[in-house]
Amino acid sequence: MPSRYPGAMTQDWEPVVIHKSKPKAHERDPKAVNQALRTGAPVQTLKKAEAGSNKKAAPVVNARKLDEAAEPAALDRVSTEVKQAIQKARLGKKMSQADLAKQINERPQVVQEYENGKAVPTQAVLAKMEKVLGVKLRGKIGK
Repeated sequence: MPSRYPGAMTQDWEPVVIHKSKPKAHERDPKAVNQALRTGAPVQTLKKAEAGSNKKAAPVVNARKLDEAAEPAALDRVSTEVKQAIQKARLGKKMSQADLAKQINERPQVVQEYENGKAVPTQAVLAKMEKVLGVKLRGKIGK
């Protein structure tokens, strides 16, 4: 069987030497600084820009204009008709909130928020509830 590599193969046994970079002259050695302070030699101190200042930047003019503008209207919540319709249909089918949540692939907290009127209604969740409960809910949102 012929060899894969024609000719003699050799290995390179020369050592590779990696040198560390030499320390920079402007870096301070704590021992040298202390020694200079003890002997009274001059020691140069530099303050870094913005060092020790934990201040917020000044507010942007546009942000101030936004704050002064009228506040956005509050989001619509689930109406009382929808809350009651969900509860009646769920109790009519003898389901718990957790059972309904499991069937519509949502958390039980979502169903609870809808029944308490705290949720911002979404069409997708209402559609899933309509399908499982067999009740029309989407026409009653903002009324």
